[in-house]
Amino acid sequence: MNDLSTELHGSLMLVRLSGEVDLSWSARVRDAILEALERHSVGVELSAVSYIDSSGIAALVEGLQTARDGERRFVLVATSPAVLAVLELARLDRVFTLLPDLTGFAAAEAG
Repeated sequence: MNDLSTELHGSLMLVRLSGEVDLSWSARVRDAILEALERHSVGVELSAVSYIDSSGIAALVEGLQTARDGERRFVLVATSPAVLAVLELARLDRVFTLLPDLTGFAAAEAG
């Protein structure tokens, strides 16, 4: 089952995703990320994502570009093995800031 929630951690908004981020759901993910970026730097928590397709990756890339344009931070937190495999295949693991867990997210907030 797909789920999306947000929670504020100081100056960073954490967007938690779970389930399968595919074409049927990626527009909602994109909208949530872009809305959060209007006011905050953003971390996207991906530990419970079992599958992500190119539309989901595109939503993350658009979030990264929007954050850069707005001089905000954008990080991926606790990427699941399925997501990490796709990021590595596309060599996007070198483009995104990947944090291993929420501890890293809290440290990013301080930094």
